[in-house]
Amino acid sequence: MLIAVPLMIVPFVFYNAIMLGSGVSAFSGVIMTVPMLSGAVWTMTLGDLVILSALIALFFEVLKATLSTRSSLMNHMLSMLVFIAFLVEFLLVREAATQLFFSLMVIAFIDVVAGFTISNRAAGRDVSIGL
Repeated sequence: MLIAVPLMIVPFVFYNAIMLGSGVSAFSGVIMTVPMLSGAVWTMTLGDLVILSALIALFFEVLKATLSTRSSLMNHMLSMLVFIAFLVEFLLVREAATQLFFSLMVIAFIDVVAGFTISNRAAGRDVSIGL
């Protein structure tokens, strides 16, 4: 049943915890800097880390969408609820009206669409004809 839990809930909770705790400005805080061979300095912010975690969650959600189990339908429904939570918060909460949160919401939308599409394609291949 743990497979039915949508992983996009992790970036959603992470964003809200940081937003409520430290404020939106905390997302621009530098986590690390790496000097490159070209002489440039690459920096990673907390917002970049949130996007990275969302992309990793999206990857595993796409992998879970290839399974044809009963819990996969529950996963798709819960993923839709997570996307709706993203959308409602984006529209109603002032601190969520940021480019970072919008990007997370788009990733959640891609999770929903990809999950339904991949499951539909995989289910079509699982149909066996009794000849």
